[in-house]
Amino acid sequence: MTSAQQDPAPPPAAHGGPFGWLTEQDAVRRAAGLRRELRPRAADSPLVDLAGNDYLGLTRHPEVTRAGADACLRWGAGSTGSRLVTGSTALHAELEAELADFTGFEAALVLASGYAANLAAVTALTGPGTLLVSDAANHASLIDGCRLSRATTEVVRHADPEAVRKALDGHDGPAVVVSDSVFSVDGDAAPLTGLAGACREHGAALLVDDAHGLGVLGDGGRGAPQAAGLAGDPDVVCTATLSKALGAQGGVVLGPAAVIEHLVNAARTFIFDTGLAPAAAGAALAALRLLRREPERAARARSVAQDFHRRLTQAGLDATAPDACVVSVRAPSPDAAVGWAAACRDRGLVVGCFRPPSVPDGISRLRLTARCDLTDAQIAAAVGTVVETAPTAAR
Repeated sequence: MTSAQQDPAPPPAAHGGPFGWLTEQDAVRRAAGLRRELRPRAADSPLVDLAGNDYLGLTRHPEVTRAGADACLRWGAGSTGSRLVTGSTALHAELEAELADFTGFEAALVLASGYAANLAAVTALTGPGTLLVSDAANHASLIDGCRLSRATTEVVRHADPEAVRKALDGHDGPAVVVSDSVFSVDGDAAPLTGLAGACREHGAALLVDDAHGLGVLGDGGRGAPQAAGLAGDPDVVCTATLSKALGAQGGVVLGPAAVIEHLVNAARTFIFDTGLAPAAAGAALAALRLLRREPERAARARSVAQDFHRRLTQAGLDATAPDACVVSVRAPSPDAAVGWAAACRDRGLVVGCFRPPSVPDGISRLRLTARCDLTDAQIAAAVGTVVETAPTAAR
């Protein structure tokens, strides 16, 4: 693992008992401007949200919320157990069938979260003797999957098929290449076609986390693997979350039927976790069906992101060009990023604030997430707020 992917080990117990070291760690975080805190939001918040991941504006859509409520009333508040005991319902099976059909994969398996889906796929499809090749900018859930897999992991340069090819050279056992499709920090897309080519030269599998691509990329939002012509291929597995573009909650693994059957029997985060709540399954299914009817939502969300980027760069800010719906704006320091985000919030705009260790390159950022339901006036006002509150050093 790279240094950015390693967590510091707790120091030995000292004065103050076994958790006395927490005070010192808190002081270190405060001094570095890296302390985090929970900020509960109200149900009727007047703030404009550019920090969440509701790309298609579906989390409050009447059809989606009604479907979630109806599923709760019909099936109960919880799934009552793991999927292998009592946690599978006809609703889960229906959602899995429609997700597989929509994305172009042979089969699907729904889990309680996207994080659990990544842990399931990485750990159950690898093991001792497997080589895992992981992009340096991968999401924490993929990194943790690599750590838990007991496979040999090699972290390679970001978005570099040639680096993947070199990592696979000389390895004669099973190998899996893992990558986000769209990286959550800067919003850039992985070169999936190039990665697949490198994999196939060496007989390796490709595992793609499409959390930020499903619902946004591909034909009508069918995802990055579909856009790259890889959906349904026998050597490609895809994971995704139901909590971003589909506005609900949960995760899914998509791939060949043999892979999904294996996960049912071997993936610990599937076998030992309580199944996804019916309300979330019902809401996600309704969102998926709505997207089928209104595929233009995907294109509109991407257009909003491109508009953000154009306006921000024209104003002199260092903003990343979006391949999907994420636009990040570099800040001069962690403290400056925190202050910038707070100033935006004071003016009615919520933006993401990414600082180490969430950013592998150590550069703090504001992150704006585009939504298809934003009006032109809201876009202009949001950009105006970000520009007007920017630290001088950010320009």
